[in-house]
Amino acid sequence: MEKTKVGIVGLGNVGSGVARLLTEQSARMTRHAGQPLELAKAVVRDLDKPRDVTLGPNVLTNDLKEITEDPEIRVVAQLIGGTEAARQVMLELLESGKDIVTANKALLAEHGPELFDRARALNRSIAFEASVCGGIPIITNIGQCLSANQITSLSGILNGTSNFIVSRMEQEGADYPAAVAEAQRLGFAEADPTMDVDGTDAAQKLSILAHLAFGARVDWHEIPRIGIDTLDAADLRYARELGYRVKLLAIAKLNGELELHVSPTLVRAGRPLAEVREAYNAVTVVGDAVGNVFFHGLGAGQMPTASAVVSDLIDTAVGRTRITFRTLELWSGRPPRVTLGDHAQARGRYYLRFTIRDSPGVLGDIAGVLGGYDISIASVIQHEPEVQGEDELVPLVIMTHLASEGAAQSAIEEIDGRDYTLQPSVRMRVLD
Repeated sequence: MEKTKVGIVGLGNVGSGVARLLTEQSARMTRHAGQPLELAKAVVRDLDKPRDVTLGPNVLTNDLKEITEDPEIRVVAQLIGGTEAARQVMLELLESGKDIVTANKALLAEHGPELFDRARALNRSIAFEASVCGGIPIITNIGQCLSANQITSLSGILNGTSNFIVSRMEQEGADYPAAVAEAQRLGFAEADPTMDVDGTDAAQKLSILAHLAFGARVDWHEIPRIGIDTLDAADLRYARELGYRVKLLAIAKLNGELELHVSPTLVRAGRPLAEVREAYNAVTVVGDAVGNVFFHGLGAGQMPTASAVVSDLIDTAVGRTRITFRTLELWSGRPPRVTLGDHAQARGRYYLRFTIRDSPGVLGDIAGVLGGYDISIASVIQHEPEVQGEDELVPLVIMTHLASEGAAQSAIEEIDGRDYTLQPSVRMRVLD
């Protein structure tokens, strides 16, 4: 029987999971691919490092040439992180005639056009299901299964680390540092969790989904983003009092131009996105024919991500990836189908929290400032004053009706400049 020889570059957490599936579930892989998938070589930096997978003799190597110079290895799972070194490895693999499977979303977000153009020129393919949402097949569903639709919006929890941290803050009342420490202890967060908690990871993934769903060519740096690293537990309590939960959402909306942003967002309790807990990911996609579709599952971790990688290996071995890659023309030289709109013009409802001095007329003045920017008030929560030093602080929470991003920002800046405002105000979007 014909077989496909597979290489792996990077045998870390995900790479080890891929190797386990290929070696321990070989009969299953053969059944789905119609041929055996043989793990021929796995390239690592340290040959002596202990690993949680048993490999055959002569599989492990620290020399990439054992893959690039072996014509029998047809497809390679490129599973190293970072961008520059990963880019160079990817180009070397393509030049040597290999089809590629990758889980590196940062690499695609930074160098997708270059890599995809080179793959097309060499008649190679790149599959990347595992780059967004781990084990959830969101890439395939948007790129293929929903191709009869014009997708009009997608809203997603694309970073499991942030969702775990916010869940712990909400459910257990943990403060932000304690929730981060627990995420690190359990292996959900890196020693340096910056890219997860500041919205970078979600923005990189959103740029990939926006390209697939809308044909947009957006540098992820251009996507407005706010992370959870400044999230206050008080806002989680107020959101719950109002009937909402806070989630770090990546949102794309098509309304002539494309609206993209990543930020903590109040989601009405009971909606599927609001009920996503722990280190799970979820995406709601709206298509003009299918309506609302909801995807939910583990967005990270060894075996969920390995599941997506091996699925791509099977599709590449069978030939499905080659057809899809050629047809979709991702990151090609074609003009983008949509352009990114002015974020200041994006409209939505807002949660606003002010910390003000307990003085007569303050609420009226705030309402007047908001009204001056054409922002109407939907509801107000004002609790008893809290004493701090000589001042009595009043936490004032306002839910608005629809307003533009620019107007909301300008109103907040003006109110924060008033002498009755004692702390910087908080503004979050609302998704009903």
